[in-house]
Amino acid sequence: MTRIFLASRNAKKLGELERILAPLVPGLRVVGLDAIDHYDEPVEDAPTFEGNALIKARAGFRASGLPTVADDSGLCVDALNGMPGVLSARWGGRPKSDERNNQLLLDQLADVPDERRGAHFTAAVAFVHAEGAGGEIVVEGRMDGHVLREERGEGGFGYDPLFVASATPDGRTSAELSVAEKDAISHRGVALREIAPLVAAVLGPENGPENAPTQDA
Repeated sequence: MTRIFLASRNAKKLGELERILAPLVPGLRVVGLDAIDHYDEPVEDAPTFEGNALIKARAGFRASGLPTVADDSGLCVDALNGMPGVLSARWGGRPKSDERNNQLLLDQLADVPDERRGAHFTAAVAFVHAEGAGGEIVVEGRMDGHVLREERGEGGFGYDPLFVASATPDGRTSAELSVAEKDAISHRGVALREIAPLVAAVLGPENGPENAPTQDA
């Protein structure tokens, strides 16, 4: 069995990564924060999604000793000059709350007409398998769409009940899509599919880290 560490406690993210990587890496098991000894999670204070993803992946690799994937993602709203952006998870204050975040977003956009409610999700996914830039890979994915005036749907998480992707012509929110439908178009799904073969090249039995592809962080 090949183990990879995902620096998250989000069971949906763990499952998503395993679903996408499993066909490329037989016997893969993705483990999260609850499966390793506790460590102090780093402050995500970078101004970019890429920077925060790398902060988390580097810390996870040092703490777990396992090849580590971490992501940072968020909603960028046109009418809010790209905010909440890297502050998406804590937009409504601490402790983190999807309900507060969504309500605050609705309040901020209450007077914004439908034609100006464009937005996009961005996800940066970082993979760290060795110390130094040569052991780090970062990719980004994006999903365009717009923000609704009320929540719809029971699936997903975060801002999903308020977001309709441009790639969903029937107007369903990300929270109303099946897992497979969301994986196919989501910002995180796009980024994970791009990074998956690069991760597989490192984790595959015939490919040790010395043969792994590299990408400047």
